[in-house]
Amino acid sequence: MEMMLLAAALQEETYPGDGRGGIFAALFGGAFALIGLAILLVVFVSFWKIFEKAGKPGWAGIVPIYNAIVLLEIVGRPLWWIVLLLVPCVNFVVGILLSIDLAKSFGKDVAYGLGLFLLPFIFFPLLAFSDARYVGPAAGVPARV
Repeated sequence: MEMMLLAAALQEETYPGDGRGGIFAALFGGAFALIGLAILLVVFVSFWKIFEKAGKPGWAGIVPIYNAIVLLEIVGRPLWWIVLLLVPCVNFVVGILLSIDLAKSFGKDVAYGLGLFLLPFIFFPLLAFSDARYVGPAAGVPARV
């Protein structure tokens, strides 16, 4: 019992303060979490709309792994590219190529594709809610699912 009192006394001297730092950190972290969830929601809704514009079911845009398969079909890349998306560092390059192909599939240019990759929370909603139309797979023959 005496050891616990001694430990409590030492802790008070070591960590002086009124405890408001923890509350501030929790509020700050909570605010970032809410912002992150809002951005995620915007991207999910944008994926849904983009997939519908391409003639695919909208729900396919929010199902992990399956959305990548359908995206490969939309842009015309072969289905085996799904393996490349699972390889570290390679997936970065493939992500850039898929973003550019997606932009071209909707009649946009390479710069727009880079915007899709670098700022998805801005460019995906722009693509989804603009008057851009799906013009077909930019990379050739669509994958068979």
